[in-house]
Amino acid sequence: MSHDGVGPRAVMRSVAFLTAGVLAVPALAGCSEQDEAARPTAGQDIAPAGRDLVADGGKVRWAVDALPETLNTFQADADAATSRVAGAVLPSMYRLDANGRPQRNPDYLESAKVVDREPKQVVLYKLNQQAVWSNGREIGAADFAAQWRALSGKDTAYWTARNAGYERIEKIERGAGDLEVRVTFSRPYADWKSLFSPLYPKEVMGTPDSFNDGARRKLKVTAGPFAIASVDRKAGDITLKRNPRWWGSPAKLSQLVLRAVPREKRVAALAGGRLDLAEIDAAEAQRIALAARERKAGRGAPAAGGPAADLTSGKALRSWAVANGSDEDDADEELTARAKRRKAVAKYAEEQASLRGFVVRKSLEPSFTQLALNGSEGPLADERVRRAVARALDRDALAKAVLRPLGLPAEPVGSHLALAGQHAYADGSGALGGQDTREAQALLSDAGWVAGGAVKEEKKPKEAAGAKASEKSDDSEDTKGAGGSENSEGTGKGKSKGGGGSSDEDGTYDLGDDKPGDNGSSAVLAPAPLTERERAELRARTAERSSGEGAGKDGKTGKDGKDGKDGKDGKDGKDGKDGASKNLAQDGKQQLKPGGAAGAYAPAGTAAPGRAAAGPLAKDGRPLTLRFVLPSGPGSESLRTVGERIARMLERIGIRTEISKVADESYFKDHIASGQYDLALYSWPASAFPATDARPIYSKPVPAADGSLNVEQNYTRVGTDQVDQLFDQAVAELDADASRALVRKADARIWAAAGSIPLYQRPQLAAVRDGLANAGAFGFQTPVYEDMGFLKKGAHGPQPSHGNPSTGAKSGKDGKDGKDGKDEKADGSEKEGRTEKKDETEKKGE
Repeated sequence: MSHDGVGPRAVMRSVAFLTAGVLAVPALAGCSEQDEAARPTAGQDIAPAGRDLVADGGKVRWAVDALPETLNTFQADADAATSRVAGAVLPSMYRLDANGRPQRNPDYLESAKVVDREPKQVVLYKLNQQAVWSNGREIGAADFAAQWRALSGKDTAYWTARNAGYERIEKIERGAGDLEVRVTFSRPYADWKSLFSPLYPKEVMGTPDSFNDGARRKLKVTAGPFAIASVDRKAGDITLKRNPRWWGSPAKLSQLVLRAVPREKRVAALAGGRLDLAEIDAAEAQRIALAARERKAGRGAPAAGGPAADLTSGKALRSWAVANGSDEDDADEELTARAKRRKAVAKYAEEQASLRGFVVRKSLEPSFTQLALNGSEGPLADERVRRAVARALDRDALAKAVLRPLGLPAEPVGSHLALAGQHAYADGSGALGGQDTREAQALLSDAGWVAGGAVKEEKKPKEAAGAKASEKSDDSEDTKGAGGSENSEGTGKGKSKGGGGSSDEDGTYDLGDDKPGDNGSSAVLAPAPLTERERAELRARTAERSSGEGAGKDGKTGKDGKDGKDGKDGKDGKDGKDGASKNLAQDGKQQLKPGGAAGAYAPAGTAAPGRAAAGPLAKDGRPLTLRFVLPSGPGSESLRTVGERIARMLERIGIRTEISKVADESYFKDHIASGQYDLALYSWPASAFPATDARPIYSKPVPAADGSLNVEQNYTRVGTDQVDQLFDQAVAELDADASRALVRKADARIWAAAGSIPLYQRPQLAAVRDGLANAGAFGFQTPVYEDMGFLKKGAHGPQPSHGNPSTGAKSGKDGKDGKDGKDEKADGSEKEGRTEKKDETEKKGE
């Protein structure tokens, strides 16, 4: 999870990954009311304060997952920490604003524009005359030319990752003066603003040796508000200091320390005074919220929760009895346990007291979680089956399950290629159609999958598409999902044998945070797990089915957004009519009716079962069973809950699932990248340049020279020639509106192919030391490093949320999330719903 100045353009060009980072600048002027894409789902939460209110000096210690292996963002092993360093110490011609849109960076660039289109595209850059490298040399055409030659792909001695755009440049030359740079393109390139961000000095880019090795562990020449003071790999620190040659607004902080702290150790590091700013998971945010309430209750308030939270009076009495009983062995064991518990309680209370000095700031990350459907073979190779899976999903319910417990706006993502707020965003989901149980069943029927059909018995478990079902490795465990056994409660409940690697806890495996073969941490984000009440009702429904009483009740099945009333859930169905399909896109201007793409519905006259399938669907003697692969690490419990919800939704249309839990470190490399799955959950970041950066994710796989299939980053293996053509047209179209219209058309086609289904934007939670301004949950926007700092004594910025994860972030586009807290059952907890409603009432009162 990163939000760094140059992340996406650097790492998106890497061998296999896009990062979750984005370029950013301070929020600029808002967009017009007519521009639907102008409104991000959630704003940033950074406690903004004017520079006159921020004290000069001080040090901020900011957590990163690990120290970067390289400081060259254009190398394959660059990561989020690489981008964070580059954002503070190197030039970027363009950065993204709070809406995820590219804006000229005036510290480096006075102007940039296309001055010729015929016979060839020419862009003229006019540089800030004060812009100099730390060695005193002016930033100029020589730096631009050196970077182009290194990244063009013409010289294989440069060990570069994928660097789209530079290969379209024909030449770079000096303009009328030293401060002008003329870039001539051999082919039109709409995304030219993505180039030269970051810009490295010619000392780094000038030769293959300096590119490959010179910038891996140090950067001698820089040009940002900060410079690198030291890299201490033993201590895990990179220390940045003010750049004395910086010509812009001077950095408020004297030092910015990037400190490597694993996510599971961040609470202890915050409490121990080793960190001032850290991205955290939902459980840690709750701890800080409790600490804030304790602070409001008074200095002597006891610490809530912790190791003693489940110690009831009955358990305490039993413990005393055993400790003072006649059985000496049991007494000794209990006395030892009591001593450990007292020590743990004391440590927890000490940490809670320290955490009272922090607040939680929250927003939504510039990345989204998707359900991936492997279309290379098996049942999902049939487009009708993929569409049936997609139309069985209640995306509203899934978004609410993840985001509402955190007090964040719960809106499904409507595009594969952009997020709300970005120029290219438009809801293209109408090309596929909304949740509709009957239509999903009709699609399966048309594909030949029949309920109650004969199933051939096999000696070995049948191998699911793209999955070796007979393999039982030490790092994985397969469990029957909903519909895969008589008791659907078994979905994903087996104990994980994996658990290697580290992960976030907001319900998403993020492909932007690790790479094939990496042993680094994964990022697994998740909502709250199922409540006991939900599980009880699930057991009751299962009992009804086993007695034959529940088979015909198609709908009214649990709390997944009432996922069965023939598409009438949340007005997102009504037999295929998406009531909430605002800003649908095919050509970027006209709206589509749900299911508008050819084939999104089953052929007219196809019989749909009148009720939920009473038995498994089968075809040619084979049952319709899909292998659902999920990570098993300690931070992925709630992600598995999302998998359970999806499995139950699929069960209602007769699709069985087998949930396979695998170790985090093997999840991507051994399953997603290799195609050993049918269904999987992972995330992609949003890009301001989708015509360039999204193409390898959705382009049609092609045979390689060695006979293998070259999928680039399209791990679903689903693509069409038409989508590829639309990307090619969009990236070559210099009219911005026309290019965005082509991107939106491509997105509609991607929806119709149903290779991946966007679900929800990832939550972003940051623990911030109270009084630290212009830092926190940045959303699309990355830090303006020179503005970060502590408020002056007596200065008052915006009122903080005091770490309460149920308040502090605007919900929806007008600060209201749905029905003002009335949707209490979205996360299975009436108590949480009442709390949210109370918080909303308090907000209105304020």
